[in-house]
Amino acid sequence: MSAISHDLPRAAINAKLTALISSAAVGLGILLSGFVISEPAPYELYMAGLIAVWALFGLRISRAATPLLVLLVTMNIGGMISMTQMSDLANTPLYLAVSLFLAFSAVFFASVTAVQPSLYRLIFIAYVISAVMTSLLGIAGYFHVFPGAEMFTKYDRAAGAFQDPNVFGPFLVLPGIYLLYLLLTSPVTRMPLLAAPLLIISSGIFFSFSRGAWGMFAVSAVLLTGCLFLQSNSGKFRLRVVIMTVAALSLLTIAMIVILQLPGVAEMFSNRAHLEQSYDTARLGRFARYTIGFQMAMEHPFGIGPLVFGTIFGEDTHDIWLKMLMDYGWLGFVSFVTLVVWTISAGFRILLRDRPWQPYLLCAYVAFIGNIGLGTFIDIDHWRHMYLLLGLVWGAIALEYRHQRQLLPITAGR
Repeated sequence: MSAISHDLPRAAINAKLTALISSAAVGLGILLSGFVISEPAPYELYMAGLIAVWALFGLRISRAATPLLVLLVTMNIGGMISMTQMSDLANTPLYLAVSLFLAFSAVFFASVTAVQPSLYRLIFIAYVISAVMTSLLGIAGYFHVFPGAEMFTKYDRAAGAFQDPNVFGPFLVLPGIYLLYLLLTSPVTRMPLLAAPLLIISSGIFFSFSRGAWGMFAVSAVLLTGCLFLQSNSGKFRLRVVIMTVAALSLLTIAMIVILQLPGVAEMFSNRAHLEQSYDTARLGRFARYTIGFQMAMEHPFGIGPLVFGTIFGEDTHDIWLKMLMDYGWLGFVSFVTLVVWTISAGFRILLRDRPWQPYLLCAYVAFIGNIGLGTFIDIDHWRHMYLLLGLVWGAIALEYRHQRQLLPITAGR
């Protein structure tokens, strides 16, 4: 008996230590996701190693998350088949290697959150910290706060530690939505603590001058508020949501009015606020290329090869659906569409259920919807945060599956 009692605390300590190390490892990966100014980024190198190590020590993929793995792998098989249509492979093998890595990263996040739900909170906190840091870099670059700060801008727009402001802006949406959720649901005394990082991240989104990021943040915020309103039957809570929403909008409006008074900001905002730009409606602009691309897809069911479209027309597809057809063929396209529909429908069924992980699912889900909508106007197949969102949603799907299975013996025994 003494040996057993002596081993139990040691086993408990080892379990806690393992959980602490694994949590810190995942948190560090999320922190690195906001710094991808060069490729391969530290995030990719670190996460590739972390996934490999985790797999060696027993990465468990839930049965409920298997469709995520199968559909992402099938999509990439479509890309490999499409590669056979190319006469010059160029950088295509590396491109598809990154695609596979990102696919496995989504499965990784789904798997670890399904086994350890407490990671959700850590992931979101780390994401907020990363977003605040990269936002501050982007804002500093836009205003030339220190010598060399312009490296954090591109096309006179804030880009943070990203290569493209059109990726930087959307990256900030999920942490912004999470802070908005906390602002709407937390005690009033926490408002100043939440408002400060939300204002920094919102400023980062604004100074990216990404129309897609603006729209994505707005749509995700509306969906979040609507879901919170529907989720509760309490009139008091609904009134609180309305009041806090008005307060948040007022804060952001005042901040925007102040920002627009700064030199050069109003002009840039006016230029970027137009729904259509010259490069959209030109003879071979973005919209014209959509029509040409979809016609090409009818003639090339295996695709034309990853990145080939851009070499033909001088610009990439700027549409995730066309991207799938051109780079991954019809096999990749059908796989991706199936994955999107499955994610949206399966996530929606469990979206408002009272679970410990529900707040994180809700924020990830509305941000995922925003990303998919934005994908109609830009390529999102290599956006790291897009695969994180997939993993977070499917992790919750797997958790709900396990939760329901645990209830079965209880129900059967009644």
